Amino acid sequence: MRIVKLLMAGLAVTGLPLAAQQRRGGQSTQSKTQSRTPSQTQKTAPSQAQRGRGSAPGVGGGYIPSPPPKRRPGAPAQRTGRPDMPGHPAAPHVHERGNIWVGRATPNDPRYRLRHPWPHGHFPGPLGRDWIWRLGGGGPSRFWFGGFVFIVAPVDVGFCNDWLWDNDDIVLYNDPDQIGWYIAYNTRLGTWCHVEYMGPM
Repeated sequence: MRIVKLLMAGLAVTGLPLAAQQRRGGQSTQSKTQSRTPSQTQKTAPSQAQRGRGSAPGVGGGYIPSPPPKRRPGAPAQRTGRPDMPGHPAAPHVHERGNIWVGRATPNDPRYRLRHPWPHGHFPGPLGRDWIWRLGGGGPSRFWFGGFVFIVAPVDVGFCNDWLWDNDDIVLYNDPDQIGWYIAYNTRLGTWCHVEYMGPM
């Protein structure tokens, strides 16, 4: 029985690249379940049609940022709940120009402190800007993609009210400042929130 479980776990992990779509620079690939190497992907700016509905100028619309940099200790919190520029979302977001992550909390913010970080282990799938995941359903209290379940941090729930939980594309990053959390970035809107990995479905 143990051998069967190990075999099934191995198949689940090796099949992960098939569940994610890989792309760079907002250029769509052929299928949401087909992976491509970076050398096969064209680095072109997204067209107006690809930018999608709901994005503000210079935010979202298919833009995929580089990972957020680690914040220095003592850096002030940026979260205000108000737009930082006219037309920008009140939620945490990323500016295309300069790859600026707006709305970052202070490092090790007590609102994100987990009693037991990563209680379900680390997310075994690929992370970063080369991997796009299509949301498969649910909502902030429980959502999934690629056979894995996540939850949005309670303090961030109000920042993802306009996400399409069964259709939006997200990019998942390690959170460099909040232990036990990942950052889910919505490519359509350019907004992001902290999410916790809850394990396979």
